[in-house]
Amino acid sequence: MTDSKTIARGNLVHYHSPNTRSTGTRILLAELGAAYEMRVLNMKAGEHKEDGYRAVNPLCKVPAIVHDGALVTEQGAIFIYLADLFPEAGLAPAIGDPLRGPYLRWLVYYGSSFEPAVIDHWAKHPVSPGTPYGSFDAMLSTLVAPLRKGPYLLGEKFSAADVLIGTAFKWTTGFKVVPELPEIMEYIGRLYERPAFQRVTAAEAELAAAHEAAVKAKAEAAP
Repeated sequence: MTDSKTIARGNLVHYHSPNTRSTGTRILLAELGAAYEMRVLNMKAGEHKEDGYRAVNPLCKVPAIVHDGALVTEQGAIFIYLADLFPEAGLAPAIGDPLRGPYLRWLVYYGSSFEPAVIDHWAKHPVSPGTPYGSFDAMLSTLVAPLRKGPYLLGEKFSAADVLIGTAFKWTTGFKVVPELPEIMEYIGRLYERPAFQRVTAAEAELAAAHEAAVKAKAEAAP
């Protein structure tokens, strides 16, 4: 995706499907003002399981990015990579900045603690004593603590970590897996007032509807 305001940095490809974890990456790219090619997969039609994409990511999941031939998967790695690739956007504290450590903490916290705890909580899995996140309540209270000081995870500084955690809060509260605590809902509200969040949310709705229609039309045309 390119326009007069975007910044090109090599050949950047984003493999995407709407209303998935990849939506956060699409929002981040919008916040960064990045020029990129979006290759859309209709997951409702099973395109993410076809050989073409399986060769990119054998786990058949999105997001994935390829930058000048280098493949990056896993949300935490993608966010770190992209925010550092476009430093002019100011969404990643630089090495040496006192906020760099807390910033990386929250990006890695998502995959190591937040999502495992959310999945176990949703599936009602028993939590073993050796679980990496302790307990669902401990995981959530740790993440909510900085939001009480706010307005963002790094205080006054908005960062790529807010895009990752904020979009995760959006879908987990929407599915009633994470409680709608005032701090969380106010945080989501602040983020989704941002123009990039609003543009991508509207575009995602259109893309999801198009995918649904394509699957329906194919089913109706089948003998």
